[in-house]
Amino acid sequence: MTMKAYLYNKCDTCRKAKKWLTDQKIGFEEIPIVDAPPSKEELRQIWQTSGLDLRKFFNVSGVQYRELGLKDKLPTMSEDEMLELLASNGKLIKRPLIASDRTVTLGFKEEELEKAWGGKA
Repeated sequence: MTMKAYLYNKCDTCRKAKKWLTDQKIGFEEIPIVDAPPSKEELRQIWQTSGLDLRKFFNVSGVQYRELGLKDKLPTMSEDEMLELLASNGKLIKRPLIASDRTVTLGFKEEELEKAWGGKA
């Protein structure tokens, strides 16, 4: 699997992550997360690779998250329902989401990207 960076061009953290990857000369396929969110099965694979709690994949600061009342609904949702919901709306996914077949990062923290993807010190 090629390294994929699911980004939203109006998102500051996505722009920072893209700049960081480019500055580090790390090759990646850029995918517009809002226009082309990962499918349910792609998300399942990314989530399983990450080892993270599936709820970490939700953009808890997003408008849709609040409008849908997900803070209260997620605890009772099945993994399948959560994956379906994430795949249906790229704005619900925490971004940037950067994934390969071995590593996954959510959000932009330079130290975490450096640890996960390498790059200059």
